[in-house]
Amino acid sequence: MATLRLGDIAPNFKAQTSVGEIDFYEYLGDGWGVLFSHPADYTPVCTTELGATAKLKDEFAKRNVKVIALSVDPVDSHLGWIKDINETQNTVVNFPIIADPDRKVSELYDFIHPNASVTATVRSVLIIAPDKTIKLIITYPASTGRNFNEILRVIDSLQLTAYYKVSTPANWEHGEDVVISTSLTQEEIAKNFPKGYKEVRSYLKITPQPNL
Repeated sequence: MATLRLGDIAPNFKAQTSVGEIDFYEYLGDGWGVLFSHPADYTPVCTTELGATAKLKDEFAKRNVKVIALSVDPVDSHLGWIKDINETQNTVVNFPIIADPDRKVSELYDFIHPNASVTATVRSVLIIAPDKTIKLIITYPASTGRNFNEILRVIDSLQLTAYYKVSTPANWEHGEDVVISTSLTQEEIAKNFPKGYKEVRSYLKITPQPNL
């Protein structure tokens, strides 16, 4: 399959996981999703990542986001690894881990990069919108753990900008000012942003976050 890009439809699949067989679309339902891949079970960086994700359960839930991980190892390996994650990271893994020993899902999502490894998946993360379009793709080297607080920040931005004609500036965090879309007329700005705005330049207008 061709490389997936932003705006593409995330392919559906059925797979065995640490909690039984799932249909990916059914699992996501009408909410947002985060799919992230791991090179293998019992790897140190991945162990910390899955622990960090489990600890953010409430943060994902309040954003209507379901999380699911993938590793090329089989289910029985996942179950043993989850015990290690729970013990070493002081948490309880509360999301499925896809078993992908035949690498069907990994190949469907282009998680195998031959120049990095011909067998192990790269450390990728995708954010998927309710309409199943891919909104973010980040691929990390195997040696660098992901920042899941950054993933939450991007979800906040994606959810805000999906419903309001704004963008989020560099280093934006929830609650901070945002940028008004340059496609709006002055009349539309006045109608849509009653809190007012600051015009830094004609193309750069700043307004308080509109949904607060």
